[in-house]
Amino acid sequence: MSEPSRFLDSEIPDLAPDQCLFQVIPAPFEKTVSYGSGTNRGPQAIIEASSQLEAFDGVSCPCEKGIHTTPTATTLEEIQQAVATAAKARKIPVLLGGEHTVTYGALKAFKEMGEEFGVIQFDAHADLRDTYEGDKFSHACVMRRAIEMGLPLLQIGVRALSVEEVEVRKAGNVQYHDGEQIGRHGLPAQLIPDGFPQKVYVTFDVDGLDPTIMPATGTPVPGGLDWHQAMRCLEQITAECQVIGFDVVELAPIRNFHAADFAAALLTYKLMGMVARKG
Repeated sequence: MSEPSRFLDSEIPDLAPDQCLFQVIPAPFEKTVSYGSGTNRGPQAIIEASSQLEAFDGVSCPCEKGIHTTPTATTLEEIQQAVATAAKARKIPVLLGGEHTVTYGALKAFKEMGEEFGVIQFDAHADLRDTYEGDKFSHACVMRRAIEMGLPLLQIGVRALSVEEVEVRKAGNVQYHDGEQIGRHGLPAQLIPDGFPQKVYVTFDVDGLDPTIMPATGTPVPGGLDWHQAMRCLEQITAECQVIGFDVVELAPIRNFHAADFAAALLTYKLMGMVARKG
């Protein structure tokens, strides 16, 4: 039996891009992983796991808005082009990584289109280093590149960061709700800071979830979000903001362990549903 090549192909027909609100872009880019590897297999694992999802997400059937899976984007330039193509057609790009560096291509696409937007990052790590292991485009630097673009940044779930990154947060006016704070006091009543842009791009590094839920990632850190906390955050974001695009990155599949792949696929589909219901 051949591997599924389309997101949720078990439930939906293969429609043309202009008939689909969501444009799923597989991006198996892996160049700078620094601990565990395997994120290059993440997009296909999510697509395969999506064939086990129900069309009904518990509230509605997001796939009724149409889901098109594009050809694979293997470079940052191809990622940028694929995201720009979807966005210019007034569709929602859904980027599946790959290491977190893929987000740079998406942000650059929106920035060069002239969009005014903020970035909401779910992550165990701040990713605010200027360079890491000699590379300015390391997965550990992607949010530093974002604030250099002038993009407002809100971080959720971070629980591993360097002294350098603490200083960058202060200098760059980065907003955050860190993992320890959430673990001790629960989610804040006001998740989105006053004055944050109404349009947002959501980047969800799966290590933002606790390793008990998501062990299949390169650098799992204890103390992450549980499933329902993550869902409540996304519900509040989609209720208060306009999501112009999103990604799910850093899944490093574990052979014969399907739970993490399925969780990443369900996370992707749940967020599609929240976006679709917002209209």
